[in-house]
Amino acid sequence: MIFEHEIPTKSKLYFGECARIKRQIEYDCAETFYENDFEEIVTPLFSYHQHGAFEDDKKLLHLHDEHNHTVTLRADSTSDVVRIVTKRIGRTTESKKWFYIQPAVSFPTEEQHQIGAEILDGSFVEVASIAITLVEELELEAILQVSNMRIPLILNEKYGVDLQLLQDTRLEKILALDTPWLSKLVHIHRAEDLEDLEGIPLDIQSELVLMREALEKLSYDGGIVVAPLFYAKMRYYGSLTFRMFYENELLVRGGLYQIEDVKASGFALYTDACINQKMNSF
Repeated sequence: MIFEHEIPTKSKLYFGECARIKRQIEYDCAETFYENDFEEIVTPLFSYHQHGAFEDDKKLLHLHDEHNHTVTLRADSTSDVVRIVTKRIGRTTESKKWFYIQPAVSFPTEEQHQIGAEILDGSFVEVASIAITLVEELELEAILQVSNMRIPLILNEKYGVDLQLLQDTRLEKILALDTPWLSKLVHIHRAEDLEDLEGIPLDIQSELVLMREALEKLSYDGGIVVAPLFYAKMRYYGSLTFRMFYENELLVRGGLYQIEDVKASGFALYTDACINQKMNSF
């Protein structure tokens, strides 16, 4: 029996103070984006192309248009922003910096409200800096973690390290391999640790240097963690990435990515995590 007041699992309801905080966060972020020469885009809730953004499209909610063609509800904003900007409105605008404020929905009834930015041909430092600015202006507490997805992939493809160990953070298993340079990677946690790369294979060194150079250009007083062995299955992202989190809650995630032949940088700020921190601070 479904009661009149019930809402589906993982769907969202905002009211009173919570709704006010949500609106203020969105307004403040939009103002910061405009000040930094971003343009806003609101993509359609319905899409013909979302399946291309997922290896497994089971999380997509499928419908049909008037011609019985399959459409899905928006489960990913990045892919649609890049596709629409480059293939539909690219001839009418020269802007390469776009932001959106909209939810994504996935099977069966999950809503995730996001504030995101995409910069075509953008750099890692550029996109991480704007994310840091938003977090600071919203007065949120967060740790910044900088990683490089190329490192786990190289470790797996060339040196036989199981990606599942990295995804599950089984660092004791990696240390048990008794490889000195792998142990050195495990103990890299600070920007200063990237100064001495002696003994680490050159292909991995080059990726660590990219991390070091990016960190030298970033300014953030909230705490920075360097995590070269961090691995997560992130669509599109195959190089420098970053996360901002507070305790166990993820606030921001982004980095460099490529969709088809389009190279870009971007991030998503998770609105509900920001609201939770604001509400818990009262």
